[in-house]
Amino acid sequence: MGGKEEVYVKEAFDTNWIAPLGPHVDQFEKDLATFTGTQYAAALSSGTAAIHLALIMLNVSTDDFVICQSMTFSASANPIRYQGAIPVFVDSEADTWNMDPNALEDAIKFCLSKNKLPKAIIPVHLYGMPAKMEEILALANKYQIPVIEDAAEALGSTYNGKACGSFGQLGVLSFNGNKIITTSGGGALIGNDAAAIQKARFLATQARDHAPHYQHSEIGYNYRMSNVCAAIGRGQMEVLDQRVAQRRSNFDRYKIALQALPGVEFQPELGNSFSNRWLTSLTIDPKASHGIDREKIRLALEKENIESRPLWKPMHLQPVFQSYPYFGGKISENLFENGLCLPSGSNLSNEDFERIFQFLLPFWQ
Repeated sequence: MGGKEEVYVKEAFDTNWIAPLGPHVDQFEKDLATFTGTQYAAALSSGTAAIHLALIMLNVSTDDFVICQSMTFSASANPIRYQGAIPVFVDSEADTWNMDPNALEDAIKFCLSKNKLPKAIIPVHLYGMPAKMEEILALANKYQIPVIEDAAEALGSTYNGKACGSFGQLGVLSFNGNKIITTSGGGALIGNDAAAIQKARFLATQARDHAPHYQHSEIGYNYRMSNVCAAIGRGQMEVLDQRVAQRRSNFDRYKIALQALPGVEFQPELGNSFSNRWLTSLTIDPKASHGIDREKIRLALEKENIESRPLWKPMHLQPVFQSYPYFGGKISENLFENGLCLPSGSNLSNEDFERIFQFLLPFWQ
């Protein structure tokens, strides 16, 4: 927490405005839109809810194709199945670990061979690293396919100087407890289409019609953010730049200490990209590192109560999704096999880093 969160939450308590919606929700939405350079934002209960509503806004329904990055958390793909649609997964490229534009076009052509134009493309900015949006958008425009930009991990990241989340027809943010800023749980749908964001807000509030009684003409969802959570978010927005600086400082510290070690490669950052470095992630090649591998390091750190985790297991390898189409090679599979996310919290201290390196560096000595 940054300090002002408690002030805003107390204001919500003092005014007895606890329930969903309220002045903090309105202001938080304005703050998000201003920060991302979009015109509108809908504050929601989660980033998953934002993806679900985005799919609804694009009229995704049963047996439609939706193309999704494979190297991501399951929340990027689950809402596709909520709508009864068919996920088509796409491999990563080595430059950013995000959606491979070449494999994306192969996936689009597959859908067209089935006489269906994909209803949406969902690229993800993995661990805060911007995807190759220029190439992805060029293909989306070529085939006239809307883009839902999953920037759940990338608030504060930019591509060509523009905020991640602002490139797609709709953008998705997350404020889950582990994100770079948090509202404890929460998310947002952002974009420049006033009608779409307004409709999303309506559906997120149980699709209650404008009437003195409770009347519903459409299926709705309980997806709106509470005034209290939005109060936390307002305080968090005031320290977002500081949090990005702290995460990038974490990355720099790891890179200085580890980059010269054999077999170690960090997630690349291209010249036109600025990553919030939400998580510091690297790969370890066992052949180059003389048998040292990701799992040996992870388990050794775990014994010392230092948490690290493998990279996301690609969606096309997940039991629940393995029967769906996949296009690309082995990039995401190799990243999962060899990748590790190191402790990356904004509050890591010098003592924390000394302890991490105490148990990490001896592997190469």
